[in-house]
Amino acid sequence: MAQGFKNGGVYRTDLSFPSLIARCFDPPIEFESPVFTAQTGIPVNMEMLVRGLQDEFGDKIYWNQYLNAGTHIFRTLRRIKNYWEGNKRSLQVERDTPYHNQGIWGFSNSDSWLIHEEYCRNFIKHNPPTYSVFSVLPDHAMYTTARLVLNPTLTPPFENHSMIDNVKCLQKNGGVENLISCLGHNNIVGDVTNLNIIYSEQHDLNTTHSKRTCTVFRPEHFKEEIENLYLKIAEIDIPRVFVPTIPYVTIPPAIRGVNEDKTKPRKGYFDYYSRFWIWDEDFNPEKHPHLTKDDAITLDLHVDQYNTIIRETASKYGFHVVPVAKHVSDTARRRLGAENVRPFPPEFIKALRANENTSYLVDKYGRPRISTDFIRLHDDTLKLDRGGIFSLDGLHPSTIGYGLIANIYKMSMESAGVRFGKPMDWDHIIQNETLVTNPPVLLNDLRVLLRFLSMGNGERFTTLGRNILQQTLEMFSSQPKLD
Repeated sequence: MAQGFKNGGVYRTDLSFPSLIARCFDPPIEFESPVFTAQTGIPVNMEMLVRGLQDEFGDKIYWNQYLNAGTHIFRTLRRIKNYWEGNKRSLQVERDTPYHNQGIWGFSNSDSWLIHEEYCRNFIKHNPPTYSVFSVLPDHAMYTTARLVLNPTLTPPFENHSMIDNVKCLQKNGGVENLISCLGHNNIVGDVTNLNIIYSEQHDLNTTHSKRTCTVFRPEHFKEEIENLYLKIAEIDIPRVFVPTIPYVTIPPAIRGVNEDKTKPRKGYFDYYSRFWIWDEDFNPEKHPHLTKDDAITLDLHVDQYNTIIRETASKYGFHVVPVAKHVSDTARRRLGAENVRPFPPEFIKALRANENTSYLVDKYGRPRISTDFIRLHDDTLKLDRGGIFSLDGLHPSTIGYGLIANIYKMSMESAGVRFGKPMDWDHIIQNETLVTNPPVLLNDLRVLLRFLSMGNGERFTTLGRNILQQTLEMFSSQPKLD
């Protein structure tokens, strides 16, 4: 129940962390996932968008190319939008049983039992797509994705099956030995995507995504939903269930910390947290949406409360808790300071050294330059200078990030008695993270690129419309619009 969302969309589900774990079984096991490689993914693949710009305009976008570049992006996104809204061809896939990977991006706890394909179909029907320069991404992309995961044939037999229902079906038809339930993150991530804390009320509980009005679930409400979810999973009677702790939402570079005096603290919290495409010297708290230091501390305290609830409820049902939050916190360079980042897996570092495109990322002391920063290239070498754990949307891991998460799960699963037979295939993981092995040169002028992709109202003289970065972030919140 984890899909592998990165760079603004779902593309290579074979690189999701459950798929990477499945590769470690020997003899091999069957682990089927839906395919979203058409049009480089849904709703958007920012890496491919950047590479397309580079192919068309070269290594820099100059001010007098903004109009043509905006037209290029709009045409590309219109093509993607038309495809995933079913205007090019049928999205139907023939198969008899549910996919082994039932993950659906954007789902919170209750969506796993409330939303089914028929619900998604009716939601899309009664909220028809819009076509304008201010709506350049596929409308209702999460619901389209859900339809293709829950009922890929788009026919009656499975139209009323939720994620939980499909897991039950898999258990009855062949059995499930190990279940990873990666839910709960989206019950709080809306505060980051909106930079606005709106607490849940009673009417937000046991309610579908589109009807919720909150960005943060109160801990008592989170507890109620987690207990409901874990009970439903326990009733399926799966031998081993693995649930993660939730990392602090202030760690991913979707929000960027900046201090009042523009200095950088050695460790701890910043005075403000704003959009990752707004540089420190440009940030103005009177102009830019932001969270405060107190907001960030409060959110982290809520996550601590969530994780206590997860541990206590998992213990009640005999589930195995995977300490994802601890390991993510151990890699938070901007918060901890580079000298306090915990060691990465030795096999991962060895694979970085062995790959001719990444060997420079490991220094003579065996310390990798990979970090939780937003990806940056070195001005002279045009190779990775920092980042690499998170993808271009700033919120979701890169393939390397998913590999590190898969390794955490694998260790927990081994401790619970799961036998694999093969180690993590770090060579495969690194080779398939092209942002690190072969980054687009256009990323070198990151400030110009991000400014172009996130043009404000006064700069919308191009056909780009409302900026892509904001539209991508909006998809992870019940609140539909950003200012």
